[in-house]
Amino acid sequence: MLLFCGVAAYAQTPAATPPDTTKIWTIHGQNTFLINQSSFSHWAAGGTDAFAANIVLDYDFDYKKGNWSWDNKVIAGYGLSKQNGAGWQKNDDRIILNSLLGYKAAKYWLYTFYANFQTQFTNGYNYSSTGRTLISAPFAPAYLTFGPGFAYKKSDNFRINISPAAARFTFVQNDSLSAAGSYGVTPGQKSLFEFGASLDGYYKVNIAPNIAFENILKLFSNYLKQPGNIYADYTGNIFMKVNKIVTVNAGVELISDPNAKIPVQNNGVTEYHSLLQVKQIFGAGVTYKF
Repeated sequence: MLLFCGVAAYAQTPAATPPDTTKIWTIHGQNTFLINQSSFSHWAAGGTDAFAANIVLDYDFDYKKGNWSWDNKVIAGYGLSKQNGAGWQKNDDRIILNSLLGYKAAKYWLYTFYANFQTQFTNGYNYSSTGRTLISAPFAPAYLTFGPGFAYKKSDNFRINISPAAARFTFVQNDSLSAAGSYGVTPGQKSLFEFGASLDGYYKVNIAPNIAFENILKLFSNYLKQPGNIYADYTGNIFMKVNKIVTVNAGVELISDPNAKIPVQNNGVTEYHSLLQVKQIFGAGVTYKF
């Protein structure tokens, strides 16, 4: 049904109109709804019924006038998955606000002021055979990073911003997580201040006529404590366009956070370690762009 609707919509697409170069503000974005489902009945090789649904809102609000530019991105994503006997669990939960104010210094270079904020909508749990353990919550953690710097911006699809003097705040507003000293805060405290250098990179390339590969990289080094323990967050997304509204999306996110301690069961004892965090999402669905 999705394929049929997409083909019908594509056939009725009007001719593209040239962009208005006099506009100061440019607003565009996309809304994506993905589903992934598998079921088995008397299947000799075995298998577990599973269903997942994700929604991602990705909007850009960009300002351009003279030598000044102001690029803003808002991403909100949430997803749930259900496996037979395991109940509903979330597989995506993020709120990301990114802002980059720039003043042109050379052809592709900008003086910049950068700000980034990240948190989540709902509680997150670590599941085990004995139950579940709360490991995150709204504003626990929340990250706010900002600072002056410079950027190389070849186009909207390729840019790198470096801030050699960036402030980074980690907020843990949940009482139990704060008391446990989660995400690097002093036990009982609800915030952590770090000062260091940050790098934010974005690169998107079309690897085939209907396939785009998006890369997002964030790095932060804390000058005040163990600068070699670098926070790293990499996201890679592949968007495969079937027609105007139907897409197949695959994504992976890798996070290395020295301050995030993950509970691990070892011979019945819960231990906390800083581990590589991996999230993968794959699904087919509907994407509406404007």
